[in-house]
Amino acid sequence: MTVKYEINPQAIEQESFRQIRALTDLASFDREQQQVVMRIVHSVGIPEVAKEVRFSSGACESGIAALSQDAEVLCDVEMVKQGITKRMISQPPSCYLNDPRAAELAKAAGETRSMAAVELWREKLAGSVVVIGNAPTALFRLLEMIEKGAEKPALIIGMPVGFVGAAESKQLLWDLHQQLDIECITLLGRQGGSAVSAASCNALLRCIRGEYY
Repeated sequence: MTVKYEINPQAIEQESFRQIRALTDLASFDREQQQVVMRIVHSVGIPEVAKEVRFSSGACESGIAALSQDAEVLCDVEMVKQGITKRMISQPPSCYLNDPRAAELAKAAGETRSMAAVELWREKLAGSVVVIGNAPTALFRLLEMIEKGAEKPALIIGMPVGFVGAAESKQLLWDLHQQLDIECITLLGRQGGSAVSAASCNALLRCIRGEYY
């Protein structure tokens, strides 16, 4: 094989983000928001997805402040948890999807394990950073809990992916965030997933370290 290709990781990353900046309309986003949007674009390879990213007024500031203070990071699935860069955090993120209690609660209530796992977040919610990248039912349940008086996270990164409930759960998050007084970052529509949600959290962690592109 005679194809030449870049092997330097720093060069690959720098060129990737040079292209992303050139191809993506970032004019409506501030400095930190741009870092999140570019990481999302980098994860999906689609510059146009930037049009569907939404930030509440204090989302990045609240998330960065919480992560700077070693806030709890709560993830809906293991793939999200594994996608968060461990060298940038002092304690591992938490995911209760495979906790035996989640399975028991789900069976008893006739609901998804993702919903039941969110119930196990309750004592850790206050001031946390929640990262939901897979399960719309987890996002629906979290909003229900907050509406009924549960403690509020510092930031919800809500980007579940799929065809059943994904777009609806994210639209509900966006529609209710002011009423519920919560900060959020979301990606409207069916797109989303573990990679983009973890990448969004990683973007904020990189901002803390001064790693801007």
